[in-house]
Amino acid sequence: MLRTPLGLTATVLTVAVLLLALLGPVLLADAAAADDTDNLLAGPSGEHWAGTDNLGRDIFLRTLVAARLSIGLALAATAIAVAVGLLLGTAPFLLGRFGGRLVVAAVNVAVAFPGLLLALFFAVVFGVGALGAVLAIGCAGAPAFARLVQTLVAGVAGREYVEAALVAGVSRPRILVRHVLPNVAEPLVVNATIGAGGALLSFAGLSFLGLGVQQPAYDWGRLLFDGVSLLYLNPAAALAPGAAVLLAGLAFNLFGECVAKSLGVTTTASALAPRGSRRAPGGGRAAATTARDTATGTDGDGDVVLDVRDLEVSFPGEHGVVRPVRGVSFTVRRGEALGIVGESGSGKSLTALAAARLVGEPGRVDAERLELLGTDLQGADSRAQRRLLGTSLSLVFQDPATSFNPTQRIGAQLAEVSRHHHGLDRRAALARAVDRLRSVRITDPERRARQYPHEFSGGMRQRAMIGMGLMGSPALIVADEPTTALDVTVQQQVLDLLAAIREADDVALVLISHDVAVVREVCDRVLVMYAGRVVEDLPAADLATSARHPYTRALVAAVPDMTTDLDQPLATIPGRPVDPADVPVGCAFADRCPLVSPRCRAEDPPLATDPGGRRVACWHADETGAVAPQTRDVAARPPLEVS
Repeated sequence: MLRTPLGLTATVLTVAVLLLALLGPVLLADAAAADDTDNLLAGPSGEHWAGTDNLGRDIFLRTLVAARLSIGLALAATAIAVAVGLLLGTAPFLLGRFGGRLVVAAVNVAVAFPGLLLALFFAVVFGVGALGAVLAIGCAGAPAFARLVQTLVAGVAGREYVEAALVAGVSRPRILVRHVLPNVAEPLVVNATIGAGGALLSFAGLSFLGLGVQQPAYDWGRLLFDGVSLLYLNPAAALAPGAAVLLAGLAFNLFGECVAKSLGVTTTASALAPRGSRRAPGGGRAAATTARDTATGTDGDGDVVLDVRDLEVSFPGEHGVVRPVRGVSFTVRRGEALGIVGESGSGKSLTALAAARLVGEPGRVDAERLELLGTDLQGADSRAQRRLLGTSLSLVFQDPATSFNPTQRIGAQLAEVSRHHHGLDRRAALARAVDRLRSVRITDPERRARQYPHEFSGGMRQRAMIGMGLMGSPALIVADEPTTALDVTVQQQVLDLLAAIREADDVALVLISHDVAVVREVCDRVLVMYAGRVVEDLPAADLATSARHPYTRALVAAVPDMTTDLDQPLATIPGRPVDPADVPVGCAFADRCPLVSPRCRAEDPPLATDPGGRRVACWHADETGAVAPQTRDVAARPPLEVS
């Protein structure tokens, strides 16, 4: 900031104004109060640079002395505006949906009125005088600051680390202080600095109108009021306090703008806004056993880690209830890797979030059975349940850049898991965090633990996210697109790391991915989802050769390989995925299926189980029907390509 001429000028000017406010009354108060009866209402001279008033007092010295009261009262009004704005701005997060709406509506109404009009209204309410003016300007500035806080807080409140803290049972006030406000502090400080300049001008205006500081006290607005009466005799009497208001307000505004540019912060609320092939021992056995258990509705030999039966996730919609997940059932056993594939919007991630109790309001999760290690997850929230989820289930999100709190060090964020769930002290928890970073192959973990998320590369952040999941002793790892936006080499490293963790600790893995090839090589079993339903459940080894559902075959065909004819268009699936709010009668895939029949449009096929334990929901399972390559027609609506 100081390297630019504007930044240096703004800083020097602001420091000079603040020093004048601190030292002016101490050094110049007596001289400013001295009467010169021989020079009443005198014009500017070498002795009195801005002339004298009706008592012979030096107007220039009084202007310098008035800096403390003017700036002090303006800063006090700014502090009130910030405090009230923070309360109103954070209220929607603290009060929840319904109480927050009332606060937001009140703030929107207040913002619609001009600030000066609000200041005059509150000045009448609080009364004439310095105290009333401070309260009036503070309350008048609060709505705009509250709107800014609401926008910033809403942007951070939807991040994964905030949702995880809510699920862990951390109170909303603690989340606000610990996770939300530190991430919005910079733009708030910058806007508060700029707001101080506006408060200074507003306060001078109220004093000029006779609603602020009253005699015998005086500030710049009061001096300006007195100087206007002498405008024709001595223009400098009004010019001196007017110039002081201008320079001080300009100093605060320029300083705030320069700080914003140096930090890259906006000052307006409207702008804020490779393939791993390693398998765990016994993977094939686990897949076959799980398929059999799912078909029969039994729990086999008790190795079931996650048991989901008839899972449904619903949200209120404009025209009724929307169900993006409908009747999903599956089990995951120790050491097994289950892949979930499907196009975007098919319900893959939402299924995993529902199993981890991470679907927040107004979402609703219902299931015939939802158990982790034999514990019912549909019961009332309890400390034991949160401890189970925090230690036995690990989630690896697809974007660790938003899952980590950017204002806290990596080591501290990992250590918080052990402090919260294991009761370790700060030193022991940090030591375990360093050990977990080492276990996920991050070099120099002691130094890395002291760094912030932005100092990690994408692959390192993903490994650190896996390390956070290993702070406990997870029996299940849910990896939601863990290789998104990573280059091929780093993808291979992340997948190899997950495979090594499976093999070492017999951990179950649920891998959610768009990449059918990755799922086919990493997983033992694959669930194919479409429109919120499981349409096929089959061994991963059979995915390329023995898929029975037309949608599964289309997904496999859409993935190019070394034998793909480069002279032909890539295979695509025509049409668009079904909107969860408008699921048609019958089979949801009917409009895109090459085997569609009248029965498909009239009846929704059940998820039937064959003697081998494979499940498929299709009236034409096993019938041949190729997915023809679709040529691109610029004039037509392009088909959805699947990677």
